Amino acid sequence: MLTVWIHDQVVGSIQRDKMGEIRLRYSDAVRGGQLINMPVLSCSLLFSTKRMKATAFVDGLLPEGDYRRWLAERAQVLATDSFGLIEHYGRDIAGAVQFLPEDEHPINDAQWALEPLAGDHLDQMVTDLPVNPLAIVDESELSLPGLQAKMLLVAQGDGTWARPLGGRPSTHILKRDSDRHPGLVAAECDALALARHVGLTTVNAHIERHGDYDCILVERFDRVVDDAGNVTGRVHQEDACQALGLAPTQKYELHHGGGGPTFQQVASLLDRYATDPAAELDRLAAVAAFTVIIGNADAHGKNTAFIIERNGTIRLTPLYDTVPTLLFPRLRAEAAMTLGGAVTFGGMNLGAIEREAIRWRHSPSAAAAAATECAERLLDGLDSDVIDPAGRLAKQVRKAARRFMSS
Repeated sequence: MLTVWIHDQVVGSIQRDKMGEIRLRYSDAVRGGQLINMPVLSCSLLFSTKRMKATAFVDGLLPEGDYRRWLAERAQVLATDSFGLIEHYGRDIAGAVQFLPEDEHPINDAQWALEPLAGDHLDQMVTDLPVNPLAIVDESELSLPGLQAKMLLVAQGDGTWARPLGGRPSTHILKRDSDRHPGLVAAECDALALARHVGLTTVNAHIERHGDYDCILVERFDRVVDDAGNVTGRVHQEDACQALGLAPTQKYELHHGGGGPTFQQVASLLDRYATDPAAELDRLAAVAAFTVIIGNADAHGKNTAFIIERNGTIRLTPLYDTVPTLLFPRLRAEAAMTLGGAVTFGGMNLGAIEREAIRWRHSPSAAAAAATECAERLLDGLDSDVIDPAGRLAKQVRKAARRFMSS
């Protein structure tokens, strides 16, 4: 059995049943609270007195593909053993949740440790990421979902970096540039800068060179950091796959077998659990417009996420994974989620936003206004030199924004 902690409170426990399913039971503290019919751990795991299947939620916190197999080998468990993996790596994972043995408490600074990383050491770790996912060592107790070559770091406050050990919360995610698609992280950094300009993210990012690779260093939106650089809290969040009880392999609506989250399903959750559903649906329309205009075909169900507040209400997270895939011809060009019935970016415009809003039971004119404002602010970002106005992404945005608004 593992204890489930959120915000320094035990909210439940998980166990593996005979069939290998992970089962969650909420704690007495949650049963006595005021969160009936509201998200606690997940929108797919509303309060109940019964044990519930939580495998999809846990899987969503773990790496995918070869990275998952490599971490399983290091932990000496099967790659299919989600419980064994979260037992080994569940102390520093996405969001605020921690999975600990019954006799452990998450607040124990004495167990936390940092390994300062000199330039050469960090360079070598970046070089080795394909064969050492997340730069794991024996003292590492952390996990990140996804498929990219990335690792977790702690900013030291003097421009240097350290590796978190013993469950110490990390502050940044490093992603190494792609061997197959050089320039990918620089394009992502530019897209995040535009997202900040239009008000769709609070995440800061920059590029550093380590070894022979450009790397993007992205602030974690799910960590609360004080002025001294210390992590003082974790933000509870989940992606759309977790919120809908879907396996990470179902992250695409149409591709790779399909069955993944749709804009309509995301909107339905916001309509049901957001404090201000209309404002969140306007924001979702702006996110859809931003996705279309920068040409991000990887905006799937694991790159769409919600913050779960302590009272059980939800809101969209800041944008955090914004790769303009259309700039790289070998990457997929079709959208990860359909919009107003359109499958390709060429068919996605204000009309598609309005059709989609009707499916959301939201005002088409309000959604179109939010999308138009996003497009106009993107063009303003180019005029304000937020990114290189002569660069590839700027050219993509100018062309796509005008097409999006003129249709």
